[in-house]
Amino acid sequence: MKKKYVILVLIVVIVGLGVYLLTQNKEKPKENKKETAEVKKEPEVKTSKLSLVMVGDGLLHSSVYNDAYKDGVYDFKPQLEYIKPIVQNYDLAFYNQESILGGTSIGLSDYPTFNSPWEFGDAMIDAGFNLVSLANNHTMDRGEKAIINSCEYWKTKDVLTAGSYCSSEEANEIKIKEKNGIKYTLLAYTYGTNGISVPSGKEYLVNLYSDEKAKNDIEKVRDKVDLLIVSMHWGTEYRSEPTEEQQRQANYLSSLGVDIIIGTHPHVIEPITYINDTLVIYSLGNFISAQSTNNDYNTMVELMTSVDVIKEEKDGQATIKLDNLNNELLYNYYKKGSRWTDFKVIPFSQMNSNYNSDYQRLYNKYSEIVRMYNKDIPINPLKEA
Repeated sequence: MKKKYVILVLIVVIVGLGVYLLTQNKEKPKENKKETAEVKKEPEVKTSKLSLVMVGDGLLHSSVYNDAYKDGVYDFKPQLEYIKPIVQNYDLAFYNQESILGGTSIGLSDYPTFNSPWEFGDAMIDAGFNLVSLANNHTMDRGEKAIINSCEYWKTKDVLTAGSYCSSEEANEIKIKEKNGIKYTLLAYTYGTNGISVPSGKEYLVNLYSDEKAKNDIEKVRDKVDLLIVSMHWGTEYRSEPTEEQQRQANYLSSLGVDIIIGTHPHVIEPITYINDTLVIYSLGNFISAQSTNNDYNTMVELMTSVDVIKEEKDGQATIKLDNLNNELLYNYYKKGSRWTDFKVIPFSQMNSNYNSDYQRLYNKYSEIVRMYNKDIPINPLKEA
């Protein structure tokens, strides 16, 4: 009887265990291999891209605007006919308006106190330029009235300007724009104003550089934008290498998280390099002017720099990197005679001996200046003759 009892108990236990296992198997869903694969899948990376091109100083001597004056109107578009097809390929295009656009109502003027017609701004906008620095040593040339006229002009345009304002409220409001999902802004500063005093209480008329001001402005906006560009009017005129102070300021701005530093003022090309992740263009030189020196065309050979801004978003975090850096040497051509005429800005990739018979040597010389600090900086080649 005991043996039968033990066998019966074992049968009950075995049956109970089988029922339990069957129940558990039904309650536990089968593993979905597809779902498991999705869990292990890497987070998606969203990529956005913005293209940027940069040129230097729009410095309108009287011969430049006289050349543009025909049939009672100023038309600068023919002077930019080689540049427009290039610039319009980019999302953003920067230049420095060196001679203030105070307009014809207060009278145009040449060196040493410039004032230029609004129509030059029209031609630059038509060519595709939409980022403009207004902070330079000539901003105060014709006083507050010219700056007010400049403000009146630019506020009617879909262009981001920086560095000169008509009220403290405007100066304190750092404008942020967005293109292709990338938020960006431009800050602009100048080392001085040629000894012309900025009226007390109206410091907003032009941004004079100081480490403290730059730090305050950058901290105000750095976490609100993806791309932060700073235009610096600095350095020594006609010098092809940055000063120690330029290099110090570039390192300081890089430490504050600036992505791109655009240098203007020397009227000549200076090198391009990287400081950490910051692209530093020490000087683009003139863009258009009638400035002619005896130092081997140095104020007539200029630089156009382009770069792609790549934004990558992953796990809610965004990072910015600069890619596809390239450079094109430009030549500020004009005919000399009783008056200087036929001004054109010509890319070296389209140069020939009709514009300058020595252009191949000039290309080699100024390419070396661009690469002074970094031999890997790319430059568009000349077309084969």
